[in-house]
Amino acid sequence: MSRVGLRPITIPEGVTVTVENNAVRVGGPKGEQSVLLPQAITVAQKDNTLEVIRTGEGGAVKALHGTVRSLLANSISGVTAGFQKTVEIKGVGFRAQLVGENLTLTLGFTHPVQIHKPQDISFAVKGSKITISGINKQRVGEVAAQLRHVKPPDAYKGKGIRYEGEMVKLKPGKAVKTAGGTGAA
Repeated sequence: MSRVGLRPITIPEGVTVTVENNAVRVGGPKGEQSVLLPQAITVAQKDNTLEVIRTGEGGAVKALHGTVRSLLANSISGVTAGFQKTVEIKGVGFRAQLVGENLTLTLGFTHPVQIHKPQDISFAVKGSKITISGINKQRVGEVAAQLRHVKPPDAYKGKGIRYEGEMVKLKPGKAVKTAGGTGAA
């Protein structure tokens, strides 16, 4: 039994929720999203709460029950507060800057890397930190992962793009041999 799926979702003021046949539309001050519902899951709206109800008892339906509830809760919090993720750039000469709405990264390659701004995402650059924000939690994480993929942290020096607070375990370099060799004097 899904304990997450059984919890009702409260709808804050200023958020409109429309339950259609196989989708739920959520609108708020920051934008609008829709969540598609699987066939065995329905949503009931009572006053200012949403309940996710499953119509079957199969294993796949039970697994989707909590997932759909989490997606709906994330949509409601996304249109009210939004989501953001921060990545850091580490390395001498590595930097990021906004050119219009697009992001230009200088990461030690022979050319700067241009990242075009997706329609539902916004970038902010402050020093060596890039903040990705938007109303869809999945898209924000996806864009952050794509940025990190441009230059992942190096295993020896730690240079590259990493999530804020990510700990990179550095490998030891080559061992330095001492001068003198055998020690016969």
